[in-house]
Amino acid sequence: MAFWANQMPVGMRLRSSWEASHIADPKGALTLDAFGSVEGNHIGKPIPLDRFVEYGLWYQKKAVPDVDRRQVVRVEQNGRELKLTLSDGERFSSRRVVVASGIGPFAHRPKEFSKIPRELASHTVERNNFNGFKGKKVVIVGGGQSALESAALLKEAGAEPEVLVRESSLNWVGLHARLHRLGPLSKLLYSNRDVGPAGISRLVSLPHMFRRFPRKFQDKVAYRAIRPAGAGWLRHRLEGVKISLNCKVVEAGEKGSRLQIRLDDRTERVVDHCLLATGFQVDLSRYAFLAPSLLQQLQTVDGFPVLGRGFESSVPGLHFLGKPASWSFGPLLCFVSGTEFAGKELARFLTKGNGIANGNG
Repeated sequence: MAFWANQMPVGMRLRSSWEASHIADPKGALTLDAFGSVEGNHIGKPIPLDRFVEYGLWYQKKAVPDVDRRQVVRVEQNGRELKLTLSDGERFSSRRVVVASGIGPFAHRPKEFSKIPRELASHTVERNNFNGFKGKKVVIVGGGQSALESAALLKEAGAEPEVLVRESSLNWVGLHARLHRLGPLSKLLYSNRDVGPAGISRLVSLPHMFRRFPRKFQDKVAYRAIRPAGAGWLRHRLEGVKISLNCKVVEAGEKGSRLQIRLDDRTERVVDHCLLATGFQVDLSRYAFLAPSLLQQLQTVDGFPVLGRGFESSVPGLHFLGKPASWSFGPLLCFVSGTEFAGKELARFLTKGNGIANGNG
């Protein structure tokens, strides 16, 4: 839960629905409902970030109480095995390594900001609160949930935010609640995984079916399922926030102690800070613990590993979960609601003659 606790802004709420925010477990016993019941505390909707972090830590203590908290600093090949080096210097080998290390290293910083210091332009993962922005002018680059919720939080912290969006309009989710109350018809249109609009939601909830379609179709559907969008419940909190559409940053530079930004519509902004809500781009080389020799052997496409059954990469015994698995298995793997499929697929692969069942785990 370190990423959620330390690299997401205080006051944030989850965009995903209650049903899509349970971390999966084999017996379905470690749900948000169970957590709320055991702890005797009400969990608001949309789910507050701090409560979700508490839930995640509660889940960990129930499911895997003996977690080894040492960091893995290197993974490399050692014959038919993979050798791991830990932060305290211990080394050992394993037939299989499952990488589920999140998206933190993949934060995308546009080239226009490559020479701008973090004090003037920071990615959303670098700011977990906006307490120091009262009275400051801040531009937010992006048009998704991260950008819009950050703008709302900045406004509520006393800042003067402006959102810069490349598209001609904003996308919103959760505005058609009635479509989810049509009984059997709604079940045909939507999966409870809550990824994507009507129809697409059903398709992406079935990764093995999804990955059989032509690549161009997969890419088009995946983008439609997770295109930048804000939750409908944010709209009233954005009243009074300036949102500029159809504009793209083409240049950024320091101007004294402030930041000057030039847009493609030839207008400029001089602000105190720029917040980059520019998403994440998977690039396995940013996992610093993967040895260069190992990276050279990995088959990748645009930074994503090419994975087969059980999320196994082209390096035998090396598996990837989460967003890195989404090129091969679809956008469901980017979300908490994908943990059920991921867990079952990995367990099925490992226990059917591929390692653990043969005593080679």
